[in-house]
Parts: sequence; structure tokens; C-alpha cells
Amino acid sequence: MLEARAKLINHLKEVVTLTPLEEEQILESFQERQLVKKEVLLQAGEVSSHMRFIAGGCLRAYYLDEEAKEHIVQFGIEGWWVNDLYSYLTQTPAKQFVQALEPTTVVQIHRDSLNDLFNKVPQIERFFRIKYESAYTALQDRTLNSMSRTAEERYLDFRSKYRDIEQRVPQYMVASYLGITPEFLSFLRKNLK
Repeated sequence: MLEARAKLINHLKEVVTLTPLEEEQILESFQERQLVKKEVLLQAGEVSSHMRFIAGGCLRAYYLDEEAKEHIVQFGIEGWWVNDLYSYLTQTPAKQFVQALEPTTVVQIHRDSLNDLFNKVPQIERFFRIKYESAYTALQDRTLNSMSRTAEERYLDFRSKYRDIEQRVPQYMVASYLGITPEFLSFLRKNLK
């Protein structure tokens, strides 16, 4: 159990400096949760009330359109955070589902506990500010790329940035993330060989 939370501490220390007392306060505030493959961590319609660090495994965040077609918004692997951030920040019902794609361990903290931790350990507030900034710039980059790049360019970019994810998730999910059909993704992959 401590191994997952130790990964969290190491992840935090990549960005901020923590004292041993602060590390202990952080460890007391986060809980570990084990997920089985296909288990849903967050349902659309629920309010997201936890920040979740992935200590091991793989998750996806997706939404369903009016025709119940899935659109993958985000993948998450070890060392990443995954959430419906809009729901978390606004405390409104989530539009996304978050689901385990393989057995997964997350270390999570409730919103109220995180706000308390911000007061006890100011470095954590700094850490999350940096993470929010990074998430915003990544979202803007993805949005602009999806509007200005061809499907082939988007796929090549995905492959170069997320090679490890491509090896772990089904191709139809990669296609959904890229906004193309699985058949077109197969065509692209075939032509790139």
C-alpha cells in the first residue's frame, strides 16, 4: 500500500521540495484505491470530488455524444493525473466517464482534504498550480492541433509523444482519441510502414 503513495511523493518531489513532516501530512491525506479492468472510477453525471494520481495502470476519460458514440478525451498512465477537471473545479456534474483500461492503482484525495492540505503544506498548492497550468496548455495545444493538422500529422504526433500508450490501448480507442475512424487509422498505419 505504501508503494503507491511513495510513488506519489516521488512525483510531487519532481516539482516541489517537501520536508519529512510535509511528506507525512501528504501521506495521511491521500488514500489508495484499486480498480479492476473496465471499472468506472467516475460516472458522467456525478460531481468529481477527488484529485487522482495514477500509481500504476492505465485509465481513459471519455464522453458519450447524443448518439451514444464514445469520444476519448484523455488517456492516463503511471505518473499522470486524470479527472474531469471542469467538474472538479466547478463542482458541477461530470460530462466524462473515467474508466480503468487495465488493473489500476490510484492515489486520491478528496477536494476538502486537498484544500486543508493547501493550508498545511503550501508547496502542494504550488504543485497543483503548476499542474493546472500544464493541463491548460496541453488542452489548448490539443485543440489547436485537432483544428489545424491532418489526421496523419495528429497520429504521428500521438505516436511520438505517447508511444507507450499506443502499445497499451486498443487501436479503436486511439482512433477515438484522434477523432478518426478505426478503419482510417488502419489505413494510416499501413501507409506509414
